[in-house]
Amino acid sequence: MRALATLLLMCLPGAALAELSLVMVEQDGCVYCARWDAEIAPAYANTEEGRRAPLRRIDLHEPVPADLELDSAPRLTPTFILVDDGEEVSRIEGYPGDQFFWPMLDALLERAEP
Repeated sequence: MRALATLLLMCLPGAALAELSLVMVEQDGCVYCARWDAEIAPAYANTEEGRRAPLRRIDLHEPVPADLELDSAPRLTPTFILVDDGEEVSRIEGYPGDQFFWPMLDALLERAEP
């Protein structure tokens, strides 16, 4: 019976989709974080990328939340870490500006596709 229930859950739309999120590691006083907030943040949640990988913010000086498994501790801000069900897929260290951020994020998202 349990196997049948598992099979049925796997057949439901969206059941097998990974849960992606984009973790932004930031700190107070970070001018590049502020630039990202001004140039990207207002639109992010309304973009295809933002819907695929909702933004989650964490502070550089706080412990990494227990539900995240990162390849290494972030060292600079901003760092953008794409996670799949809490596990790091890849990251962007620093903010390259609005012209380069979107293509770099798209490359991260492509790596996360099965």
